[in-house]
Amino acid sequence: MGQWISWVPEVGFPILVTFYLLHRIEKRLEELNDSILKLPEQIN
Repeated sequence: MGQWISWVPEVGFPILVTFYLLHRIEKRLEELNDSILKLPEQIN
């Protein structure tokens, strides 16, 4: 049981940080995608 308790912070924290960063980047990726899709309209 003690091994599991020491394992959770080592693995859980990086997973939490990864999900937080992915959530923040997701909005920016959607904006970038929208901008790329609008490029043909702006070129013509």
